[in-house]
Amino acid sequence: MKRRDMLKLAAMTAALLTTTALLTTGNAYAQDKKWKIGFSQVTTIEPWRAQFNKDILAEAAKHPEVELIITDGEDKTEKQVADVENLIRQEVDALLVSPKESAGLTGVVQQAIDAKIPVFVLDRNVDTKDYTQFVGGDNALIGRAAGEYAVELLGGKGKAAGNVVEIWGGMGTQPAHDRHDGFHEFTDKEPGIKYLLDQQSGDWKQDQAYNLMANALKSNEKIDLVYGHNDPMAYGAYLAAKDVGREKDIKFIGIDGLPNEGVQMVNKGELTATFTYVTPGAEGLRQAIKFLNGEKVEKTITLPTEKITKENAAQVLKDNGL
Repeated sequence: MKRRDMLKLAAMTAALLTTTALLTTGNAYAQDKKWKIGFSQVTTIEPWRAQFNKDILAEAAKHPEVELIITDGEDKTEKQVADVENLIRQEVDALLVSPKESAGLTGVVQQAIDAKIPVFVLDRNVDTKDYTQFVGGDNALIGRAAGEYAVELLGGKGKAAGNVVEIWGGMGTQPAHDRHDGFHEFTDKEPGIKYLLDQQSGDWKQDQAYNLMANALKSNEKIDLVYGHNDPMAYGAYLAAKDVGREKDIKFIGIDGLPNEGVQMVNKGELTATFTYVTPGAEGLRQAIKFLNGEKVEKTITLPTEKITKENAAQVLKDNGL
């Protein structure tokens, strides 16, 4: 057998084993469960999303009465819409959904609502208020915290000056707009701050942010601060600057603050700061179970944030066993 054929067979075998394991686990797990809860995740390739799934699975393990079904939208709106349609057909008792984009998922979320399925929207909102509850961080609040700190880094209130590169997350997502708007509530008051890119999106991806920053570095001799809408993009910008020997001239701010990612980057001096954006997985599942058990739930649950800099990064890592 040729090497190419062997590799193909190995890949097919691995995929089959993975699928079988999931089905076996699901069938065993489904026995004697009181509640069947579906969770439509947009993707699993981003570190924050991986942590999101890890958190919701850990919470599910505490509730033997719950059968949790997780789907992966593979970062495609049409795939995630099909996933939600499938969960509706399975007649889940509650639906948790973290949309890729607000507009693209609104229709199918409304279908679930019309089917009398309680819907819990996590992290990214949809264009209807008919859902049961939204759980997530306050992205505008986090953006304002990042903007306030950027002004401090660039000279302080009324005196801040410098060239800023902002790398957006997905343009069709509300968190990206909220993180932008919150940031600019502070930085736009400073006439000395100039923006070098006009709404350039890295789509939450490190490699795309790297490319945007590489182009920005070629076009601008002086860049003072980079604001990435998440840590992977801020880090991608850092790597682009490092590749041309300019990383020490620039401050890098990101968002997410995962202990084994953004906090590590801050502790190593790669990022100047990150702001925690706690995943809503565990809280979202707790709220859904609470609702199914007949308890009242609030319309919105806002998760807190924390600024992580070189001063407290080591302690945060220690607190998380790292």
